[in-house]
Amino acid sequence: MSIAWIFPGQGSQKLGMAEDILTFSGSKVRFQEASNLLGKDLLEICSKNNLGTDNVDTPLNNTENTQLALFVLETLLIDILRLQGSQPHMVAGHSLGEFSALYAAGVFNITTGLNLVKYRSQLMASANGGGMIAIIGFDEMQLKELLAKRQDIVIANDNSPSQVVLSGEKYAIQDISKVIICKRAIPLMVSGAFHSPFMHEAATNFSQILDTTIFHDAQIPVLSNVDPIPSCDGSLLKQRLQRQMTTGVRWRETMQAFDYHGIHLTIELGPGGVLGNLCKRNLRSVTSVQIADSSDLGL
Repeated sequence: MSIAWIFPGQGSQKLGMAEDILTFSGSKVRFQEASNLLGKDLLEICSKNNLGTDNVDTPLNNTENTQLALFVLETLLIDILRLQGSQPHMVAGHSLGEFSALYAAGVFNITTGLNLVKYRSQLMASANGGGMIAIIGFDEMQLKELLAKRQDIVIANDNSPSQVVLSGEKYAIQDISKVIICKRAIPLMVSGAFHSPFMHEAATNFSQILDTTIFHDAQIPVLSNVDPIPSCDGSLLKQRLQRQMTTGVRWRETMQAFDYHGIHLTIELGPGGVLGNLCKRNLRSVTSVQIADSSDLGL
């Protein structure tokens, strides 16, 4: 059976997501390493008791905290599966999840990954201005017509034929939400217009960091967000990652690539289950399961 490991990104986090993984040897050390980089107690940030002042907002939803917390959790799940003798035939991640996919493929080690995610999250958090909105059950022709008339909004995540995320100026997000025909339009709680040309400055700064980072050739094929064609070429995977901040996530095509390359099972490593649910709804020939914590691994 051909297996793909898939990794969710920002938005899949939830309080308490790290608690069950702490029984795994090395988990506290990794969280401590990430906490030292962040300058905050990441385990405390992930705690179920760490609600915001209004009992809705939480420090875990801060971009700087979210991305490191998810990367630590996902890489720990990778390490557990490796110790159990599991190995995928292909990997892919959604936005932040691409970093976990690259780690799983052996492109860089955990220390490099933590540092990259730290810088990425800080740059994205500082890119204030703009917003994002999820559009579900939309009229495709109408959406194309609306976007063709505007330069201030783009498709940031092409998740499936029935779900996209738009990114752009806040007024543009508000305008389009009033006229678009869809089942649901959900504004996202983010600090900027991620995966769009509006992230140019942050992407330029991050590209400079990537230029000094060694990317090894992957041990297993990686599907990148900006170009979901399998590759093991480390230099090509770096080039694709350099474009990720300003280019939309092509998840719909990623799922099509699973089908084309004969993937029979996708295993989502991380909380939320969003990617697995997308695969279940759009890939009839592919089985999808989720591993969110150590209990799913029988530990």
